[in-house]
Amino acid sequence: MDIFIAQPHTIEQAAALKAVMEALKIEYEIKTAENSSYNKAFVAKILESKQQAKEGKTVQIDLESPVFTKT
Repeated sequence: MDIFIAQPHTIEQAAALKAVMEALKIEYEIKTAENSSYNKAFVAKILESKQQAKEGKTVQIDLESPVFTKT
């Protein structure tokens, strides 16, 4: 059987997904950052990077520079 992974962005979306799963009697599990299989330090770095990007704290890289081109 297929496995579906949903990532709600709001509490309302999470509640709606849970309600649908229960109404259709579909087994499901909820994973949070606390019980994630990812390394917590790695997750923290990713979340920090996402916040920095939202704040415009980014660096632009020229892919045509000699560092990135094959010789």
